[in-house]
Amino acid sequence: MVGFVDRLNAQVAASFVGRWFSLEGSGASRERIGSRFTTEIRAGITTWAAMAYIISVNASILSDTGGTCVCNSDDLCVSDTTYLACVNEVRNDLIISTAAISALSSFLMGLLANLPVGMAPGLGLNAYFTYSVVGFHGSGIISYREALAAVFLEGWIFLFLSLLGLRQWLVRIMPQSLVLAVGAGIGLFIAFIGLSPSGLGVIGGDTTNFLGIGGCKEEDYQIVNGAPLANYCAHGQLQNPTMWLGIFLGGTILTVLLMLYRIRGAILIGIIIVSVISWPRPTAVTYFPHTDAGDQLFDYFKQVVTFHPISRIGNALDYNYGNGRVWYALVTFLYVDILDTTGTLYSMAKFAGLRDPVTLDFERSTAAYCTDAFCISMGALMGSSPVTAFIESATGISEGGKTGITAITTSLAFFVSIFFSPIFASIPPWATGGALVIVGSLMIRNVRDINWDYIGDAVPAFLTLIIIPLTYNIAYGVIAGILSYLVINGIPWILMKISRGRLTPPSYDSSEEWVIPPGSIFPWWILKITGRIPPRQEDFVMDERNPRPSVESAQRLESFGEKRKGSL
Repeated sequence: MVGFVDRLNAQVAASFVGRWFSLEGSGASRERIGSRFTTEIRAGITTWAAMAYIISVNASILSDTGGTCVCNSDDLCVSDTTYLACVNEVRNDLIISTAAISALSSFLMGLLANLPVGMAPGLGLNAYFTYSVVGFHGSGIISYREALAAVFLEGWIFLFLSLLGLRQWLVRIMPQSLVLAVGAGIGLFIAFIGLSPSGLGVIGGDTTNFLGIGGCKEEDYQIVNGAPLANYCAHGQLQNPTMWLGIFLGGTILTVLLMLYRIRGAILIGIIIVSVISWPRPTAVTYFPHTDAGDQLFDYFKQVVTFHPISRIGNALDYNYGNGRVWYALVTFLYVDILDTTGTLYSMAKFAGLRDPVTLDFERSTAAYCTDAFCISMGALMGSSPVTAFIESATGISEGGKTGITAITTSLAFFVSIFFSPIFASIPPWATGGALVIVGSLMIRNVRDINWDYIGDAVPAFLTLIIIPLTYNIAYGVIAGILSYLVINGIPWILMKISRGRLTPPSYDSSEEWVIPPGSIFPWWILKITGRIPPRQEDFVMDERNPRPSVESAQRLESFGEKRKGSL
């Protein structure tokens, strides 16, 4: 069997496929060391398994808008059976559209950008779309159709910015301590998600301290105004059997032990085992309890194979760009999404070891950002909120995914999910929660490279690191880090200039030097048209112990800069 796998990997690597995706042994100019075809397949399935929850979660959140259903009563139609039946049809539409746009966007990301990154409608953005823009059952500032039109236009604006290279440049000019903090902050973020009720449920709400120990059963929830407050434990903490099932089999015990012994597919094995154990109904850990909600989930699960054509939300855009509130929503989507997606793509590329140590960019970045932008608009046509790169891609990367084959495999799994959505939408959160915790522990390693010796670098990095998980938003952490960096380091810089160096902080020598990375703000196609092609990565002599350009590399960069100035 081992011989067959080795032969298969060698044959694929020697083919056109291997050269296109730069598999090891393909002879491509930039082979990705350690990449194997079978490893990429396994990594793609793992990424999909960690992302599959979005099929049901996104549909559940977006259906709260009411979609294209019309409500004419003041009580938001919460008891209108006709309206609620329409909303259920919208939810079924959204299950299909979520799987479809995830399949399309992940496929294009793998094929064109050669990145092991899965794409799907983003959490956080869908909540903002639903509860802040459209509102529950259409009670917000604009209609569902107008919000889709705002998302559609946002995608084309992103495409324009990506073609000009502005999105790529935004991340490249960030101080390195902040870049490292974003990656580590994302690690804390996904670990926090894994521990929260969206995962294992170890962490719950607390009416005094905001957060507290969770893991209680529904009958142990706090009662407020005569109704149970979900995930707020009055007593019985850490007694939920699904939590312990996820911890021992899908999380920190079995999966980590398998990883210790380098068992391939350890994370995927844990997810599958927990899911299968959670499907039978007469157990304490079932995903389908004998409740109204559990009966609905089980009825959908029993269909196994089904296809629900999109009938209510397809191409439902209302291009009412004369409405100022549409532009308000558009601008908000722009600044949140540009920081969220751009930072996530960059961090995933760095986690996969694909960042160029010289230019601080990653290969085919223009294609990656253009793909993301295009799919945002296509998702709007399918009735979905903005598509983004998923931080759960780190699970596949940790399984060895290094090329676009990982993303394409994830795409194919989402495509199959369109027809097997009852099965794939039934992976319980406690099956993937442990995997997110493990991957978060792998991503936190970035903190060791942050410059903690200078407080001007340390504090902005720490704010970025801590605000990302606490606000459930990558963009907010990036904004906090950048603004604090500018203020904390800008004021001393101004004082040094005014005093001609006399008011220099005592520890200023230990600060991290901020430099504009080599290369151009413009993408390769503009440079090719203008005849200003930047030097190749292989032209630089790198020291493995110190990932900075050598003296010879610096001379070549300087020479390139002089030539570029002369051509302007």
